Amino acid sequence: MLFALTTAFALSQAYRTVATLMAAPLQAGFHLDAQALGLFAGAFHFAFGAMQLFMGIGIDLHGVRRTVLTAFPVAIAGSALSALATSYPLLVAGQVLIGIGCAPAFLACTVFIARQFPAERFAAISGLALGLGGIGMLLTSTPLAWLIEATSWRMGFWVLGWMAVLAWLLIYALVHEAPPPAARDAAPRETLGQAIGKFGTLFLLPHTWGIVLLAAVGYASFISLRGLWLGPMLMQRHGFSLVHSGHVALAMSLASLFGPPLFGRLDPGPRHRRRWIVGFTLLLAGLFAAFALTHSTWIDVGLPIAIGLLSGYMVLQYADVRTAYPAGLTGRAMAVFTMAMFLGVAGMQWLTGFVAATALARGVEPFTAVLASIAALLAAGALAFAVLPGPVRRTPPAGKFKPGGTS
Repeated sequence: MLFALTTAFALSQAYRTVATLMAAPLQAGFHLDAQALGLFAGAFHFAFGAMQLFMGIGIDLHGVRRTVLTAFPVAIAGSALSALATSYPLLVAGQVLIGIGCAPAFLACTVFIARQFPAERFAAISGLALGLGGIGMLLTSTPLAWLIEATSWRMGFWVLGWMAVLAWLLIYALVHEAPPPAARDAAPRETLGQAIGKFGTLFLLPHTWGIVLLAAVGYASFISLRGLWLGPMLMQRHGFSLVHSGHVALAMSLASLFGPPLFGRLDPGPRHRRRWIVGFTLLLAGLFAAFALTHSTWIDVGLPIAIGLLSGYMVLQYADVRTAYPAGLTGRAMAVFTMAMFLGVAGMQWLTGFVAATALARGVEPFTAVLASIAALLAAGALAFAVLPGPVRRTPPAGKFKPGGTS
């Protein structure tokens, strides 16, 4: 069942990173500047992030299976609209639909793991799921680059749309959740207003803000590079072809597959986990700063691969959120965390598009400005996470396995 759910997550990974390969043909076909390109790439993530609250409520009230099966056809429709788009507004509308449809894919995996596996295995299983889901990014590297160069960017959306249909069918066939316990059946059904109110209580807890602020920049830095700026940078800085840029994206994506399982296995536990998170975030900021200040071909090819591997440390944030809240708020805490991540991606892609356009107008190399701004945002996120109050830890008893758990 987890593998079936991960296929939808893999497709959402493919959709969110497709902009880096489609940037050049879309700029040529629709006469887009850097800011418009940033808005196109950010539209998916804004819709994805904005829907997390509602998807979290849907998963808690109706279950993982029904929520994913209901939402994912919207992504399929968005893929078709994008492929048929004749104008920039239609292209952005297609991205919004894809973001809405993919919104429960990532959250469904994390909530499923939190419910079905012991707490002490959460980081390791989440790392494995993230690694498998990262296979979707392999599609938006050399294979899709070759397809787009041989046909057109529209064919890329058609292929992803048909793969999304197959993922939906797999989930329909394989995912069957156990019925809730009798005690839950006897309890009065939670209303929508009560569900939203429980989300509000999360923001009254002081440690939520540090978690949210770091979540908004960590994953966003990886996706902004891999999903938007890597291809244009290699093509404009070093004259790479679309397929050669796809090779670098493939190497970065392959490295990112091994990071989450590795860091999931190395999880130091609640006592030291937050220090690790701060340290690795600052290291990532340093790599982006080095990236910004150099123009070497070897560095511009090698650092993305190193960043892809290092980004796996973000699995530690999922484990941090898992232990930072009571069991009854786990699902909603994951939804808020995921919402912060993807609204952060949308914001960073829009902001870096604005930064690139401004730098270009002032005669500054745009990619230097983009990478430096990402480094600064990572450093600010690490500072907020370190300085703001941390959670009072609740370490669950080891060895207790409760299928169906709570969220």
